[in-house]
Amino acid sequence: MWKQVPACFLAGVIPLTGIGTTLRPATDFHRAIRPILETYCFDCHGDGARKGNVAFDEFKSDQAVLADRQLWLKALGMLRAGLMPPARKPRPSVAQREQIARWIKYGVFGIDSRNPDPGRVTLRRLNRVEYHNTIRDLLGVDYDTQGEFPPDDTGFGFDNIGDVLTLPPMLLEKYLGAAAQIISQAVAVEAGAGADYKRFFPRAIPADAEGRREYARQVLGKFAGRAFRRPVDQTTLERLVGLAEQSYTEGGEGFESGISHAMVAVLTSPRFLFREEFAQPLAGKGRFPFIDEYSLASRLSYFLWSSMPDDELLGLAGQGKLRKNLSVQVGRMLRDRRADALVNNFTGQWLRGRDIESIPIEERFVLAREEKRSSEFESARKRFRQLRDKPEAELTPAEREELTKFRAKFRQRLDRPARVELNGALRRAMRRETEKVFGYVLQGDRSLLDLLDSDYTFLNERLAKLYGITNVFGNELRLVELAPDSPRGGVITEGTVLVATSNPTRTSPVKRGAFILDSILGMPVPPPPPNLPPLEDAAKNLTNHAPSLRETLAMHRENPMCSSCHNRMDPLGLAFENFNALGMWRTTEFSQMIDPKGRLLTGEEFSNPKELKRILVTNHSREFYRTLTEKLLVYALGRGLEYSDVETVDQIVARIEKSGGRSFALLYGIIESAPFQKTRTPPMLTATAVRAETSDKHL
Repeated sequence: MWKQVPACFLAGVIPLTGIGTTLRPATDFHRAIRPILETYCFDCHGDGARKGNVAFDEFKSDQAVLADRQLWLKALGMLRAGLMPPARKPRPSVAQREQIARWIKYGVFGIDSRNPDPGRVTLRRLNRVEYHNTIRDLLGVDYDTQGEFPPDDTGFGFDNIGDVLTLPPMLLEKYLGAAAQIISQAVAVEAGAGADYKRFFPRAIPADAEGRREYARQVLGKFAGRAFRRPVDQTTLERLVGLAEQSYTEGGEGFESGISHAMVAVLTSPRFLFREEFAQPLAGKGRFPFIDEYSLASRLSYFLWSSMPDDELLGLAGQGKLRKNLSVQVGRMLRDRRADALVNNFTGQWLRGRDIESIPIEERFVLAREEKRSSEFESARKRFRQLRDKPEAELTPAEREELTKFRAKFRQRLDRPARVELNGALRRAMRRETEKVFGYVLQGDRSLLDLLDSDYTFLNERLAKLYGITNVFGNELRLVELAPDSPRGGVITEGTVLVATSNPTRTSPVKRGAFILDSILGMPVPPPPPNLPPLEDAAKNLTNHAPSLRETLAMHRENPMCSSCHNRMDPLGLAFENFNALGMWRTTEFSQMIDPKGRLLTGEEFSNPKELKRILVTNHSREFYRTLTEKLLVYALGRGLEYSDVETVDQIVARIEKSGGRSFALLYGIIESAPFQKTRTPPMLTATAVRAETSDKHL
């Protein structure tokens, strides 16, 4: 019966306004959504079929229909990615897909598109990078946080996530020692020490006690206000002054030493180590208040600079004018060299740039796979494997001697110097290429699709030689125009990603495919099942020739446990098999021509990586915009995204598409979004109320 409902009726059931309060979600499911699912989805997810343990006809009540938000979030992602229903099966129309999406967002999730939920905020500790940069900008000290502090935990792919940035006792001890060391290095305590002394003590120290106390208030008030990223309250200031006074009166130390003791206390205060945020009073009938302007200044600076707000941001926040001048300030901040922190830290984690300098690669093994091999060598290799795989106890004396000779011969072959060495300079050039391309796109308001495919990159002589590109000289990376037939261009073909998604001795189409699915298309694959045999075992019975990775993966996919994920990953990864584990272009492996052809689950066919990149740009730009938006939004907010964030992401993606893919649409879309600008009311309080509650408890 439901299959006969006219499409025009279905399209009118869910209001186009997207306001959750006008919906009857369970009723609309039965009237409008279930008929579409019956037509296109029940072959696998209904009528007794439970593929992926999902059945859309087994909800026990109307409440159950709406209860599993994670199920509907996953369904929304699969629908938008074009993965469900599978290719070659009938699919719902664009209007029907939008119908389902709107019902999920505004019905199941209850999103109000005009007043989106900004989500929860966890009090965030400064991570190692943020602490280093904040100390640099606050005191001019280049403190080695990478060497002195333990690594930060990561969540959702980034190391600035509030939920995982805990403060274990060991780190607290590190902070105490660091504060003392930093202040002793930054604050000169002897008169006449030049600019360093006058930086904190610009005038003579008064002789009387009250004069010194007032001078201490001025010095410590200014310092604590900058360190806490907002004016220090009077109670806290008096405690700091009292701490300094006790030191320079009872401790027998000078005035300057007393001030430095109080400064150490500032650097160990939770108000410095954590990013406190406060809400403005809720205005009108809105549900979610804006964060105050000091909190906004910190969100901006730690997003774009990974550091504290400068005096201009704090000054505007103090005048209540930061929001009115937001566009001008963001433009100023992007032109500042400190904005390199966004580029370096984001690409370092999204595109694995941080990993490139430490990933193990065995150059000789990688390059040996591309050497032309004679029939004699293949025969010897086959005989060696037979002897190696034979139990030791079953080897005859002659076979043991033969095996020893084979090992010596192969070892001699591998001991030869590799024609390419992936040394530190080359690894750093790879990382800088990734950073420079991303910065060029992001800070120049260029098309985000250039990150998928472009006719340029940044190279120095060393990296250009590895890529086989001529007429690039010198150590400095510069903008290079690529030849029309070049397979390079776009982050997927950069050495950073190619090396980071390889194994030590060979490429890994699985890792490369998984990277593209997760980091480019927003379709992460689940982890492999436990106790899965190694990939190479799939082709161990193939003895007449060395199997290509394509052959090995094809055999691996015959395992039903592996086929569903590998059918998605393998075509994407194999498309880039012409790039070896060093990021070099090659045409053969084990004397066999490399075949990069493939077909995506969404139906498109390609014959080389250049064609695949064009398919991603032409047919999958929206998935890429959404993925990049989600990744950068997680980085900006310091939390994972929830179902309530779907509307925010959709609004930013729509803004990007309207702009023609420009990067500023992404940046400003995030900065102007509800999650960046607002907060949930409970348990947040206004700044005045929180200060009153906490000022007498800690600094």
